[in-house]
Parts: sequence; structure tokens; C-alpha cells
Amino acid sequence: MQLTPAGVEAQFDWIHDRHSTVVPLVNSVRADLGEAFATEVDPISAEGYHEAIDAVGANGDRAVNVAALVAILRELDVEGDYPGFVVDELLGRELAAMIAGDQPRRLLAEATFHYADIHHHAGEGAGTDDLEAALAAGVQTRLPGWNWTEAESPFAVEPNRKH
Repeated sequence: MQLTPAGVEAQFDWIHDRHSTVVPLVNSVRADLGEAFATEVDPISAEGYHEAIDAVGANGDRAVNVAALVAILRELDVEGDYPGFVVDELLGRELAAMIAGDQPRRLLAEATFHYADIHHHAGEGAGTDDLEAALAAGVQTRLPGWNWTEAESPFAVEPNRKH
């Protein structure tokens, strides 16, 4: 596989085109997790999805890696599926984490990926459902809407304190 700037852009166009599948999946996952954790989680819009994907794509180092994972998952299919189960899970989990950003969101996206994946079946090959679940997990984790993301953390350490 050869990735060029134009190739990365093409993968991001494909990601943007999946909004009609990914946004409802994000909102379903958010509703389920909100219920499980006894909290309300704001749904996302197609506009929010596109903004999140644009933010990921704006970081060239992240964008090329996201594009590579997307390209691999788009083509991945394993006869009988089960022998390829580990690789599509591994790639999907990593894609979700890259989209979400740094810790702790990265870890939350990885965990959310597995939940989204077992609730989503694309029927287009082994990698496609993992790809869409990864997009949903990464975007839903990256975007606001969870109460814990709405305020400053009480655990921040003041810079310039005396050492």
C-alpha cells in the first residue's frame, strides 16, 4: 500500500461519506452507555461528526495513520471470519483510539469500540463492521456530551507551584 497526500484525502472523504451509518451508531452507543451509567449523554449531529473527522485529518501525522488503518480495514476480509477476528479487532481498536486522541480518551475509545462492534454488523466484509464501529467509538469519545467532559478536572496540578 502506498499512501500519498491525495490518498489520505481520499480515505478521509470515504470516512466523511459514512456519516449516515456512523452518526446513528454513535447515538445508539451513547444512549446505551448513558443508560448503563445512569447519566444523560448528548447525541451528536452529522455536523459534529464532520467537525471531529476534520480535526483528526488536520493533524497530518495522525491523518496518515488513520488513513492507513481505514484502507486496511476497508479491504480486510477473512474467509470464515473467525481466523481474522484478532486482526480486525486489533486494527479497529487502534483506529478508535487514534481518532479519540490522548489518554484517557484513547483508552475509553478502545473499550467503547468493543461495545460498538458487538452491536453493529455492516455485512460488507470482516473489516467493515469493525471500521464503522471504530469510527463511532473514536468520534463519540472525542466529542463533548458526557457530563465528565463539561468541567475542568479537579485533579489538575497548578503550574508554577513551589518545588
